[in-house]
Amino acid sequence: MNYKELAGDTRVWIYQCDRKLSDSEINTIKEQGDNFIDGWAAHGEKLQAAFEVLHSQFLIIFANEDEAKASGCSIDRSVHFIKNLEQEYSVSLLNRTLIAYKVDDEIVTLPQEEFVELVAQGTLNKDTIVFNNLVTTKQDLETKWEVPLRESWHKDLMGK
Repeated sequence: MNYKELAGDTRVWIYQCDRKLSDSEINTIKEQGDNFIDGWAAHGEKLQAAFEVLHSQFLIIFANEDEAKASGCSIDRSVHFIKNLEQEYSVSLLNRTLIAYKVDDEIVTLPQEEFVELVAQGTLNKDTIVFNNLVTTKQDLETKWEVPLRESWHKDLMGK
């Protein structure tokens, strides 16, 4: 299923890669993700779901919970799937201390400490576009994922 066809309140989980994926990696990961989604179920009920790779660096799982809710076990299976991808492609997808932001059209990923340092130096500012990976719905992904630093939780890293 194409994620764009899912409702706005569809739940999302964003996994940020610590590096840009190659085109061949993306194609293979996308195929693996689609295969995972095809078999993803909660309490025996198939989930209406989708998998997407955006900006060559973000793996996103979508689950429309209108008909069947993602259970603890089904969510555990999705995390297991992501961990397998980490090992297979030698990437980090679960490191929540990495922050991604845009410089022109390029995505830069840094540890939080380095990001804070660049903000303090004035290299990055309140207008820098950051990726708010804490969004939880498709609608928020579309409207609140790529936002100026001042509109994201990242603004708390700017200090006083």
